[in-house]
Amino acid sequence: MNPPSRSRFPSRFCCASVSLALTLTLSSLATFAQEAEAPKAPSKPEIIVGPVSVYSYSPAESFVRVDANDVSLAQILTDLGPDAIEWYQHVQTLSNPWFEGRVPGSDGIEYAAQYIQFWMEQRGLTPAFENAPDRGATAWRQKFELPGGQPTEKSVALTCNGVSAGKDEVATLKCSASADTTAPLAFCGYAIAEGKDGYSSFAEGEDLSGRIAVVFRGEPLREDGKSAWGEDGRFSPSSNLKQKIDALAARNAAGIIVVEPPNYAGKKSNLSTLPVGQLGGAREMPCVVVDAAFAESMLSAADPQHRSLLELRALADSGEAKTLRFPESFTAQLVAELDDGKLMTENVGGILRGKGALADEWIVIGAHYDHVGYGAYGADSENRGTLHPGADDNASGTSGMLLLTKQLSEAYEAMGDDANLRSILFLAFSAEEVGLNGSRAFIKSPSIPADKVDFMLNLDMIGRLRSNDLEVGGVGSATDFMGKLRPFFEASGLTIRADPSGRGPSDHANFYGAGIPVLFFFTGVHDVYHKPGDKGYTVSPQGARKVLDLAGKIAMWRAIETDRLVFESATNADGTTRGQDRGYAAVRLGVQPGMAEDGATGIKVEGVSEGTSAAEAGIKPGDLLIAWNGEELASTAVMMEKLRACKVGDKVEIRLLRAGQEETVTVTMKAGKARGG
Repeated sequence: MNPPSRSRFPSRFCCASVSLALTLTLSSLATFAQEAEAPKAPSKPEIIVGPVSVYSYSPAESFVRVDANDVSLAQILTDLGPDAIEWYQHVQTLSNPWFEGRVPGSDGIEYAAQYIQFWMEQRGLTPAFENAPDRGATAWRQKFELPGGQPTEKSVALTCNGVSAGKDEVATLKCSASADTTAPLAFCGYAIAEGKDGYSSFAEGEDLSGRIAVVFRGEPLREDGKSAWGEDGRFSPSSNLKQKIDALAARNAAGIIVVEPPNYAGKKSNLSTLPVGQLGGAREMPCVVVDAAFAESMLSAADPQHRSLLELRALADSGEAKTLRFPESFTAQLVAELDDGKLMTENVGGILRGKGALADEWIVIGAHYDHVGYGAYGADSENRGTLHPGADDNASGTSGMLLLTKQLSEAYEAMGDDANLRSILFLAFSAEEVGLNGSRAFIKSPSIPADKVDFMLNLDMIGRLRSNDLEVGGVGSATDFMGKLRPFFEASGLTIRADPSGRGPSDHANFYGAGIPVLFFFTGVHDVYHKPGDKGYTVSPQGARKVLDLAGKIAMWRAIETDRLVFESATNADGTTRGQDRGYAAVRLGVQPGMAEDGATGIKVEGVSEGTSAAEAGIKPGDLLIAWNGEELASTAVMMEKLRACKVGDKVEIRLLRAGQEETVTVTMKAGKARGG
């Protein structure tokens, strides 16, 4: 049978005629106009309209246990059909450890981008960024710089009178300059300019020009290796590494070598992973941290008295000795090379071109393909260093987007050349986990006219459908959107939690903020959310098939419907939100979270919005938020839970780290306002 022409469709494909679309199976679109009948809704359809919290929405499991020895996985997948099989295979691939948890900046996320691009090409899509004005864009990719990038060591070497440190004995600090410096050594103890009871590591007027300074981390120690200055052996602000580097830079040191003193009982953090901001920014001299054994052999050889590291520590602890200058005949060569510190990542996009009168209007179907890698950010502290595969979050949504490229491409081809269809931009976003950066980059530099976008469909965590219970957010982001969607929901066989809000901690929020109607599909959190257990075998191809059937029908309805959706903000006249937004609280802090570097615990502040609680409290870009009313802020998710427990007018003590110094600020919580409202 020939595909139907556009004239066979009613002039207004909505409301009264929308029920016809519900029987639409995308693979049999050609028979739609002649054979479709109004669908029969499930006997007990349930649509629950109201706010849904992303962090507590977790439907109960509803699967029936079977004898694993008697079940054929192949038969189950065969019965579910080729679409479920393809989706499941995509999830297994993208969540494979070979992709390294798809963290921005890793080889793994580049492999994932190649995989997504490959399948877009296979579906006959055209590159989304071929003619994009955005700098750094290639045909299929939109490159952008990720906030919080850090310099990375390319090479480092330390040689003293012909003896070189091994590759595991020396590492650069992230504040180091790229330099090749040869100079004699000076031992500067703890490099404390002014400490307790007049203590100083330096003589008055000390000038270290032409010298590489060797310094201890920490501050004067007790016999047990704990601080001799702080209460109960805790280390005081004088131990701060930034202050040491400041003191040495002020005295013109040509290079800096940091070493741990013998029997040191302080925190064993890896100094080479400390973020550059925490060390006071980029320096003009090479700065490294060296293994204690190599440092002892180096200093003992340089020192005419051949004192051990423990003897030198005793001098530094007492405060009696100032800087020790070793003979100029003994020199060290310090070579360090670092990159520029920019962390780049990419969105991946492909276009299914529309047809006829609607071809210049757009639908965006998106999903983020990044995850948290080895848990340096966005993960529980006890899981840092462990691979997080990210099967549900968000290999599931990325796989759903890839499956829709197949289904909708086939549907468009079946419609014939005389059909009227909107163009569809399929977008895989990077860096969602560190602050929705990929979608933000796209909104700032879109490759299509933003005013021609009918709506954006976001698929984030659609792999764990339980009890046939699905959240669909954004149903209030367009005029009468819920009314138009209701027949689709009723015919889906699912319990739909219809949240009016277009906000939330996922990529649709940036489109909503730009005045574009959105829908957000989400099957809920679970016990392995942002944990190493989010593996491919835990997802549900049965559930994904149902979710994507609904998503595809809604997308096809919007592809055909001649009338554009009209954006509507889910905001009251006084600027407050209508009810509680998904994942957001009645109050707003007003910070843009960024990537927390390896070794840092807390929430990096990349930006602060004017007039917000954070701005009025004096929180600044570059701060690291580490505690909320005395409780550790381990992740953005923890902070969101804290915000949800607040009401307008509450005062919160936030401890933060700024330029290496801890400070506490009092934040008075203000009402949140809907983005785009």
